Amino acid sequence: MLNWFSQLGHVWQALLATIFTWSVTALGAALVFFFREVNKNVLDSMLGFAAGVMTAASFWSLLSPAMELAGTLGMNVWLTALIGFLGGGALLFAGDRIYESRAARRGPAGTRAGRRRLMLMVSMTLHNVPEGMAVGVAFGSLAYSLEGATLASACMLALGVGIQNFPEGTAVSVPLLRDGMSRRRAFFLGQLSAFVEPLAGVAGALLVLAARPLLPYLLSFAAGAMIYVVVQELIPESQTNERRGLMALFTLVGFSVMMVLDVALG
Repeated sequence: MLNWFSQLGHVWQALLATIFTWSVTALGAALVFFFREVNKNVLDSMLGFAAGVMTAASFWSLLSPAMELAGTLGMNVWLTALIGFLGGGALLFAGDRIYESRAARRGPAGTRAGRRRLMLMVSMTLHNVPEGMAVGVAFGSLAYSLEGATLASACMLALGVGIQNFPEGTAVSVPLLRDGMSRRRAFFLGQLSAFVEPLAGVAGALLVLAARPLLPYLLSFAAGAMIYVVVQELIPESQTNERRGLMALFTLVGFSVMMVLDVALG
């Protein structure tokens, strides 16, 4: 199976990897068919673990290869990485502010539950775009045989995104169920929030393959976007748990697993 996957083109690899991350979101959303509430400790530990994986991947799978390629292409290494990294975070920050501003202007119009449903869907979809692109860029960069850009690291990045997608799918579908929505509709909207990931993944891989000079910026951009998601969403959410220290340990474990795999298999 792994040999078959390694023989595929990088765009196809990116597509299948992001279909996997989307499917994990669907699995998380599918919990509405079995539970109205999900154990918070389980979800928070998954978020903490995913935060560690994505943080490690942001450096070893994205930033480090970006700087290596920038040097090979004769670019200013630190400036290229800085522009891309801050650009990824700034785009998500701007997206969050624009959405919050538009939501505030709506005022009390509509039902409270309806506004909450829209907020959940838009916020999750907004964060899934750069995550899908990050996976696509990671697979597309394999075409250039950069140090640190390996099939194993790209797969681990997809796994990390998938792990954090599971509680995200649940976080969308369960509140919708509590608001009185049917189980089928709550599931449908929960998995729909990650539908953009395969599209963004293929777009990221195609961009990398079509324009090599863009690759250092795209890799750094993906790293910045992922760190923003980790800092703004995953870690704060996991730290709402009463066992904050334990959740922090899960983050360290996730980081360590990704680091070891990247270094040992890279």
